[in-house]
Amino acid sequence: MTIKMFVSKFESEIKSQDDWNPEPFDFLIDGELVRMSLEEFLLAKGISAEKILEIEYIRAVAPRKQEEPSLHNDWVSAVDGSNSKFVLTGCYDGLGRIWKAAGSCTHLLEGHTGAVTSVCVVNPRVAQDGADQIVATASKDRTLRLWKFDADEPSDQIKRIRAYKILHGHNASVQSVAANPAGDMVCSGSWDCQIALWQASGSDTGDVVSVKKRKKDAEEEDPQVEEEAKSTLVGHTQCVSTVVWPQDEAIYSASWDHSIRRWDVELGKDSLNLYCDKVINCLDVGGEGSALIAAGGSDPILRIWDPRKPGTSAPVYQFSSHSSWISTCKWHEKSRFHLLSASYDGKVMLWDLRTAWPLAVIDTHNDKVLCADWWKGESVVSGGADSKLCISSDVCVL
Repeated sequence: MTIKMFVSKFESEIKSQDDWNPEPFDFLIDGELVRMSLEEFLLAKGISAEKILEIEYIRAVAPRKQEEPSLHNDWVSAVDGSNSKFVLTGCYDGLGRIWKAAGSCTHLLEGHTGAVTSVCVVNPRVAQDGADQIVATASKDRTLRLWKFDADEPSDQIKRIRAYKILHGHNASVQSVAANPAGDMVCSGSWDCQIALWQASGSDTGDVVSVKKRKKDAEEEDPQVEEEAKSTLVGHTQCVSTVVWPQDEAIYSASWDHSIRRWDVELGKDSLNLYCDKVINCLDVGGEGSALIAAGGSDPILRIWDPRKPGTSAPVYQFSSHSSWISTCKWHEKSRFHLLSASYDGKVMLWDLRTAWPLAVIDTHNDKVLCADWWKGESVVSGGADSKLCISSDVCVL
């Protein structure tokens, strides 16, 4: 019995349905995804052809639809799809953008004087209907900005908004921003080698200065607020390229100094220090027990560590199908097996820990892919040096 025969048998059973459409499937044997012929798999595993095998089939994880690209004025450097109502992007033209769907930009975030390098949705699951959504942006202008808008507000034209809070304190380009799960704090990583922690909600009169916006049509707009960092985490010796804040008590960071660190927020000290022999551009925490650390950098290899395993700093998984630097990696929120990666090779790849080969390769970009994320659990959003936001939908992960 071959896998091809198995597919044919399954399809013959469902063809009787009036609304039948061809559906791709993947197959598992003993918990491992089969990415070759059955004969090759048996030889590779040393399994006798006489042995009875139990083969499990699952829907293939691959996009079934490509939306029309959403064009920007410059490189799309950052994207966040954590809120199902919209996609947030950052661009080298200094603007943030809110997209309700492909080609449908509803808000422009204006104010940065340099390229936007990173964006994040602050507490995407807490904002209730009718409440303002808060998002954060980081920039080469050495600042972070916080913005409020109504994600449910109907609009037939693009609305331009300005930040309600400007965060000052870094001495160099800010490369990454992330919010804590509670949604009341954000952290940032910078070329100044530091990680800064900031208040996201409310205002603290201890170190806040009110400033006025520029006048428009002789009318003075609402005041903005400038604020300094609450604290800083010091230890990296080169650019802090990425920060993530998956638990309120712990921040993870990656750096060009070849290290990945986990910081105790209360103590302000690192409790984990992993070394990689490459510059690290990106990392994310997720997978089994929300404990696996995925990272990519200045080579084509996506590496995954399990810090729960004592006495070792070696990755537990390595995926090497890209052909250039890895710019982004992101775990799927509801799966312990699946994650994506993006690369300067112009491709986004979808991965399953149960196989060493990518489940799907998305090549909708014609230049370097700089950022990517999951959206609504079933779509992949990505941006790149081709100035496009691409949405690949109907990805059946669960």
